[in-house]
Amino acid sequence: MDIAFLIELTINGALTGLMYGLVALGIVLIYKSSGVPNLAQGAMVMIAAYLVWMVAGWLGAPVVVALLVAVLGMFLFGMLTERVLLRRMVGQPIIMVVMLTLGLESLLRGLGPGLLGAAPKSLDLGIDMMPIIVGDVFINREYLIGGAIGALMIGLALFFFRTRLGTKLLAVSDDHVSSWSVGISVERAVAVSWGLAGVAAVAAGVMWGSVQGVDWSLTTLLFPAVAVVILGGLDSIHGVLVAGLVVGILGSVVPGYVDPLVGGGTRDVVTSLIILLTILFRPHGIFGREEIERV
Repeated sequence: MDIAFLIELTINGALTGLMYGLVALGIVLIYKSSGVPNLAQGAMVMIAAYLVWMVAGWLGAPVVVALLVAVLGMFLFGMLTERVLLRRMVGQPIIMVVMLTLGLESLLRGLGPGLLGAAPKSLDLGIDMMPIIVGDVFINREYLIGGAIGALMIGLALFFFRTRLGTKLLAVSDDHVSSWSVGISVERAVAVSWGLAGVAAVAAGVMWGSVQGVDWSLTTLLFPAVAVVILGGLDSIHGVLVAGLVVGILGSVVPGYVDPLVGGGTRDVVTSLIILLTILFRPHGIFGREEIERV
């Protein structure tokens, strides 16, 4: 076995997993406050990347300015989504709310490319394309920067839930009625969580847009992100970090050795197996809270 090749697959896989964590983070943020799995996060990542590309490409603004505009725009988009769509679903079965987010995902997936063209758009962040070479190991610079941003965002999310506002979001996630009774605005808390998910979508959209271009395919990041969320636990920020590394490494090492033998396509198989096995043997994930309902 080529040890250098294994190390290279592991390092780049771990960095990729942290980038998956950027997408998964938006799903967890919303679930922690509302108990709703947001299946529109992949499309939000795509829209965020399109927004950065439009401001930087069409208007010629510096990337930093485009990022600030995208952060503000996606925060407002998230809050508006909660106000216009999700708030109308209060009292409805949870499955209908999940289907609503899936419908939003499908709408945005077609709307973005339909208005701006289906051809991939280049998003240049000025990152050197030459890999970092350590002995016989090649490390992708974009993955390295994206992984660092992923770890930073997850760390900031952990810190956020120790603040006053974060504590309110946790209280809302535990019990809406009790939160109302002590004066916490549940609607505002859920809206803020959607806004924060929009901010996470900007970080994910920018880094993945730089790696693979900006087009509809960014929405497919929802699949590995769901694997990260299910494995780590729907309500666990720690789980995003650990599960992101696991999903990323397995999704890199296994295809690295098996794809040449079967002709490719094993990455999605690995991701699917992670989802299926986790649901079968540990439905609440590694760090998720196990809730037992008595009938």
